Parts: sequence; C-alpha cells; structure tokens
Amino acid sequence: MEATDSELREGLEAALGVRRWVAEVAGVAPFRDLDELLHVARTAATPLSPSEVDEAMAHHPRIGEKASGMHAAAVHSRREQVSSDEDDAELNAAIAAGNAAYEARFQRVFLIRAAGRTRAEILAELTRRLALDADTELAIVAEQLREIALLRLAATFGSKEDSL
Repeated sequence: MEATDSELREGLEAALGVRRWVAEVAGVAPFRDLDELLHVARTAATPLSPSEVDEAMAHHPRIGEKASGMHAAAVHSRREQVSSDEDDAELNAAIAAGNAAYEARFQRVFLIRAAGRTRAEILAELTRRLALDADTELAIVAEQLREIALLRLAATFGSKEDSL
C-alpha cells in the first residue's frame, strides 16, 4: 500500500497523538515496509516526555468506557476494548472503582494496552499499578502508549508486504 503524506500523518495521529512524534516519524517516509515504519515509530516514541504522555492521553477514554465519535483514534479504542467478560457487572463496578482510585492518585485516566487482555487481567494490572510510585507509573504509561501506537499502526497500514 502506498500512503500519501496526509494518510500517513492521519494514521500516526490516530496511533499516538503526539505532535513531535508524528512529525519525526513522517519525516522519515517513505517506508520500505511495515517493519521499517514500526521500527522508526518505536524509536521516535522512546522515550516520551511527561508532557508528551499528557498530550497522548488526551485521546484515550477510561478503560470500560467506549470512545465516542468516528475519528480514527475512537474507532481503534472501541476495537481494542472488546472483551468476552465485558458484561460482568461486578467486574465493571470494580474497574470503575479502580479507575476512580487511579485518577485520584495519579491525576490521569488509567491506560493499558487492552487488546488481547480480558477485563479481569486489566483489573489485576490496575490494582497492581495503584501501588506504584508516580515515576514508575509514568514510565509504564509511556510504554503502554508505545505498544498501543504500534498495534494501531499495524492495523492501519496493513501487511508487511505493503510499502508505505
């Protein structure tokens, strides 16, 4: 697949809403394949500054809440939060309580790469991370943002045989 500059930038913005990162990754284009894009994207997102984490977090809903709208980031978020245990009322209440405790402690929404995890696994990680210090938690949030970005780029730009 050949991506125009605007298509690439739109896909990057939906993957990780950090202006510096989008410009840095787009500035390397064109990419031979998806692997090269993912390598450049990972490198450019390592590290993310605290202000960049805040910038990226503005695009993420709470775990357990569906993103609204039809923009690409919201579509990704709704797809990523699908889980077989999403109708468990007790689990949902525990996640909501955990979200509230996390937000009170860290002053931001809890973020985790939800894709491939059950809600029970997410709750266990939420509970574990509530006990961490602020610097450790910030580093974990940055890593989760990188993981989410790479998954979203792979979903957006297709198979490894596609050129970007």
